Amino acid sequence: MTAVHPAEDRITALYTQFIDGWNRRSGAAVAAGFADDGDIIGFDGTHHRGRLSIAADLRQVFGSHQTPSYVALVRSVRPVAPGAAMLLAHAGMIPPGGSDLDPDLHTVHTMVAVDEGSERWRIALLQATPAAWHGRTAARDALTRELRGLLAPS
Repeated sequence: MTAVHPAEDRITALYTQFIDGWNRRSGAAVAAGFADDGDIIGFDGTHHRGRLSIAADLRQVFGSHQTPSYVALVRSVRPVAPGAAMLLAHAGMIPPGGSDLDPDLHTVHTMVAVDEGSERWRIALLQATPAAWHGRTAARDALTRELRGLLAPS
């Protein structure tokens, strides 16, 4: 059995900050939780390096077109080494102007967080991997139902 991380609440809050920044379409807010040399690999494979570049690149993305909003469930936070932890989450995306998830946009978020000292956790890596689950329609549908349960009633 994998141990729960003692800083699970802080690490989960860091991920929640990322999701909130994305949903507010703020490059600065997304980047705020990253280490100076942090990396983010997007759903489409785009790789942004460094907190300042992440902020600038995402400011440009958010300014050039509407982006889907995230709804996310943290699945686990566990230690991987002293001062390092890994968070796994499933996320769904609501297309711009929509009110429901697009199952084709489900993703697995893998986040590596590092303690920069004094329990100051930062994102070293956040990677979004498409969760297509080819041939596993029941699993994809179950995730869709679970994520829909997080949506506010309309």
